[in-house]
Amino acid sequence: MSQEQLEKPIAYDIKEEEATKPPEATEDKEKGVVAEASVGQAEGEVNQKNPEGTITIGEALEAAVLTAGNKPVEWSDAAAIQAAEVRATGRTNIMPGGVAASAQSAATLNARANSEDDKTTLADVLTGASSKLPSDKPATRKDAEGVTGAEMRNDPHLATYPTGVAASVAAAARINQAK
Repeated sequence: MSQEQLEKPIAYDIKEEEATKPPEATEDKEKGVVAEASVGQAEGEVNQKNPEGTITIGEALEAAVLTAGNKPVEWSDAAAIQAAEVRATGRTNIMPGGVAASAQSAATLNARANSEDDKTTLADVLTGASSKLPSDKPATRKDAEGVTGAEMRNDPHLATYPTGVAASVAAAARINQAK
């Protein structure tokens, strides 16, 4: 089976101003400190863009494992994961071997699987998602809208899964907005 047969295009919308690449960041979750590769900021200095207690997009993806981990990956899930990865990293293309690429591959294989037992689940794809992203950012309302739109556009019924990827990012955005 060729690589072209395994890939199915997934459409997503990104505004140009949201497509700028943020600096790469790593977070020490115990200390709430972000070490960021940027000029003028010392390593280990607290990053004001990600205040302590906010939920990142990567963490929201991991939360989807808790709520919908046993759900087989579908095209709508792969599209939502791709939109989330793009928004978290600021890159307009998906990374080979990243979370979105894994989700696309799983959706392709699941579409061809003969039994439910052979299907790849969201837990298989999203476990450890925040560590697989080269950079991450707190979830915002615009991120939630973009992820929800991508999931809906790629669902045959134009709906989102109630406890799926879009719901997790939306919940994270609501929590962050309340802070």
